[in-house]
Amino acid sequence: MRHDTGGDLLVAVLRELGIDTVFGIVSVHNLPLVEAVDRDLRFVPVRHEASAVNAADAYGRARGGIGCALTSTGTGAGNAAGSLIESLSAGSSVLHITGQVESEYLGSGRGFIHETKDQLGMLRAVSSYAASVPDTGQAGRILREAARAALATPGGPASVEWPIDLQYAAQSDAPAELPALGVPAPGDGELSAAGALLASARRPLIWAGGGATGARGELLRLLEATGAGLLTSNSGRGSVPEDHGQVVGNFATTPAVRALLADADVLLTVGTHFRSNETADYTLGLPAAHIQIDADASALGRVHPATHGLHGDAAPVLAALLPHARPAEKGWTGRVAAVRTEVRAALHDSIGPQAAICDAIRAALPREAVVARDVTIPSSSWGNRLLEMYDPRDNVFPRGGGIGQGLGMGIGAALARPGTPTVVIAGDGGLAVHLGELLTLAQERPRLTLIVFNDGGYGVLRNMQDRYGERRSGVDLTTPDFELLARACSLPYLRISAEEHAAPVISRAVASDGPTLVEVDLGALGPMKNPFTPPVRIPGR
Repeated sequence: MRHDTGGDLLVAVLRELGIDTVFGIVSVHNLPLVEAVDRDLRFVPVRHEASAVNAADAYGRARGGIGCALTSTGTGAGNAAGSLIESLSAGSSVLHITGQVESEYLGSGRGFIHETKDQLGMLRAVSSYAASVPDTGQAGRILREAARAALATPGGPASVEWPIDLQYAAQSDAPAELPALGVPAPGDGELSAAGALLASARRPLIWAGGGATGARGELLRLLEATGAGLLTSNSGRGSVPEDHGQVVGNFATTPAVRALLADADVLLTVGTHFRSNETADYTLGLPAAHIQIDADASALGRVHPATHGLHGDAAPVLAALLPHARPAEKGWTGRVAAVRTEVRAALHDSIGPQAAICDAIRAALPREAVVARDVTIPSSSWGNRLLEMYDPRDNVFPRGGGIGQGLGMGIGAALARPGTPTVVIAGDGGLAVHLGELLTLAQERPRLTLIVFNDGGYGVLRNMQDRYGERRSGVDLTTPDFELLARACSLPYLRISAEEHAAPVISRAVASDGPTLVEVDLGALGPMKNPFTPPVRIPGR
């Protein structure tokens, strides 16, 4: 099969992958690709390459598949690197295609426009797969290999650099079936031993991480067969809908859940890596009897010792353990439900007036709707715990912890699922990192409600400095007049400055068929009962 340009080939591969929308910035070094995508699919011109990757990442997460970002070479590819690190941290599937200088000048170091030293080496450092297109006969194979690598377990971003002269040239493409990827599976003996331990459990707990999101049915069946309580990491939220009575959720470090962990006799973990901020910097006490399931062999026993480490895909391993399930002792499942209620009520009370906003978001959204959260106090304190999630595809956030990625992610998710509303929770500091994406929002007009919590700076670090230090450094920032800013971008604007505003404002914004900027004036709304500080230790304090 021949294609007139690399752009035509790219469109054909994207159609194979089910991708209808691509995010990027046009450049002299990707023009044939952009022109073909814009002609045959949908090209969304974001304002920064980092946002292109964030949007493609969230597009894939919201659809349960893969997204695509197009960037330029050199500085453009470098701008994308931070967001590729986020995708790598999350194991999310992104096909990142960047330009490259003409083949004749590759590696010459003579300063050809956009040339940079060892771009492929940089891409390898921040991607799970990286390759360069060497000629017009191999581009199709490399694009498909990259997409397969991105979609594999544990996945991550796959980057392809494509010299501009080869993009303009006619392509010879002979699609061939790639060898099947091997899926790890534990042996029968390992499964039997783990099953025996599970069968002995009288007070079981299950902890679901991001690796559990592809095994939702199997996880639910095992949960109900055992009567266990389900803890989750942030990435595992929604693996079982969070209104299920056995779902305790992302509350592992609270006193009530610590007590539950202390009394549990068997812990089954599924695809969680016990990240520092979810284990109080690895000080959380966990049951000694531990069955760990993970597709990444290096994760088994890495943080918490595993009595039985099962290297395999979560769905078939959980299905194999199900016949060994036995009901918990009398009263255990009831205690789990009581702890679930207790931790939610305590958090709801502790966040003070912001509880009205949390309640209003959940009331306004349909059951299946994306909530994209930047790294900001409302997200870190209640957005990642109290705001219920019913499907992991609805739970979009920067797992690597970098600020400023929420709006780009929200745009990608909203365009992936245009039939339902998307809400973005952002802070004024994080939004300022990529303020230009307000113009993308205005241009593309997705059904997106951007809720900006304005406290005039980096509130979480301000709270840290106020608690542990004697002065503030770098945390107090000038913020724009968001009403004027919204007007300049032709975006509707609403404001919340009191608890009673939350429900009518958010319901109105979510009901809109386009974007709305909602400012939460935290100075007027009032503080939380306890200032939120991040779950990190300060050495010596």
